[in-house]
Amino acid sequence: MDIAYIPSPSTGVIHLGPIPLRGYAFCIIIGVFVAVWLGNKRWIARGGKPGTVADIAVWAVPFGLVGGRLYHVITDYQLYFGAGRNWVDAFKIWEGGLGIWGAIALGAVGAWIGCRLRGIPLPAWADALAPGIALAQACGRWGNWFNQELYGRATDLPWAVEISAGPNRDAGTYHPTFLYESLWCIGVALLVIWADRRFKLGHGRAFALYVAAYCVGRGWIEYMRVDEAHHILGVRLNVWTSIVVFVLAVVYFVLSAKLRPGREEVVEPDRPGGEDGKDAKAAKDAKDAKAAVEAEDNGKAAVAKAEDKAAVEAKAEASPKDSAPALAQGAVKADLRKPAPDAEATEADKS
Repeated sequence: MDIAYIPSPSTGVIHLGPIPLRGYAFCIIIGVFVAVWLGNKRWIARGGKPGTVADIAVWAVPFGLVGGRLYHVITDYQLYFGAGRNWVDAFKIWEGGLGIWGAIALGAVGAWIGCRLRGIPLPAWADALAPGIALAQACGRWGNWFNQELYGRATDLPWAVEISAGPNRDAGTYHPTFLYESLWCIGVALLVIWADRRFKLGHGRAFALYVAAYCVGRGWIEYMRVDEAHHILGVRLNVWTSIVVFVLAVVYFVLSAKLRPGREEVVEPDRPGGEDGKDAKAAKDAKDAKAAVEAEDNGKAAVAKAEDKAAVEAKAEASPKDSAPALAQGAVKADLRKPAPDAEATEADKS
């Protein structure tokens, strides 16, 4: 009896003329866009400026891709440097092989550089981007479906993935561990969004929650995989990595909550060289121009007042010198206006 299963693509690449369009690359690109889109919305909600997340992602994404590839090549070096292998294949990233641990580690270095250039605290930026990174991983895991890789043990479950015969793989139906991890990452993103709204996580704690929650899922999903991997004490290397990173994330979460409770009040200060700096400079120039005009007006008023005072003082000094002649002249004029005495009255007075 036929059973249901998830079919795999017959090929992971479609050629548009001479241009190859690879499903793995499309999944990575879609994941990056989703992470930046959601991160930008969360950054603005935290008081940041639009476009800042994308500007820093220009640094973080290339670093992350290099780090992810380096981790994969280093931990699976036998695939590229073993007998009969071609080391050039280590550069063929489109064929699959990105380690999330290396991508996050080196991507954080790129993000740190971008944050330093913008004067932004890296933990705040990481908090805003955390659920978006989880969704980016959920999208990216479907690239493994296109490449028919990272599947689990054989199973006849209805949601098993069909794998065709190929190099280092046998035809059959297997646990779709890429699907399990994709769904787990969606759950992690929702968990971080809920916890951040409920508890106002800050100072990198939302990112630490994402890391810890992802490690829990990666641990049990990694345990189901059957592809070639290095083992330590009988346990796959990535399981050990998940345990160590989980512990570090939890320790950071607890210590950060004690040492720096609450959330950052300001996540993105005005930048002297950016648009905000231009606006601030324009406002300062306008303020300085207004102050100069007021100073000029005040100077003119002070000069006019000084001139008036000088005029009053000069008039006051000149008044005593002019008073005697003026009084004498006034007396003469008064005598001239008096009528001459009558002659008869004079004679009568004599008699």
